[in-house]
Amino acid sequence: MKSIKLALVILLFTNLAWGGGGYIGNYSANPYAPNSSANSYGAGSPFNPNSINNSFGQFGSPYSPNSVTNPYATESPKLYDSQGNYHGQLSSNPYDPDSVSNPYGRYGSRFSPDSINNPFGAGSPYSPDSPNNPYGQGMRMENDQ
Repeated sequence: MKSIKLALVILLFTNLAWGGGGYIGNYSANPYAPNSSANSYGAGSPFNPNSINNSFGQFGSPYSPNSVTNPYATESPKLYDSQGNYHGQLSSNPYDPDSVSNPYGRYGSRFSPDSINNPFGAGSPYSPDSPNNPYGQGMRMENDQ
């Protein structure tokens, strides 16, 4: 019975420490918003286990399949605006069709209206949802794991 309780505690701790899926913060340039990836004391803290800035966490480690810094990652966080529209995966993988780093893909091209790299589309510095707006809320990052 003790081993079952210990296994449940370990499973719960692992799920809490590694996110367990769902919302992990906002991809934003706003350093004052508490849920912003640019806030080094909030969601962007390098000590936050769910932060994309934590080089030892699952979303910031260059070795994790869920990381934004792993160029071979396939399950990186997904970006959504405030209306729930999908804007690709926050990934450095230039070959993934949904990656914001794929210059020829729908979400990475600087000419696509759905791309955060388009300064006249989803990446406009004047849009409150844009991660390029230093005063906006940015885009919601979600992990599907």
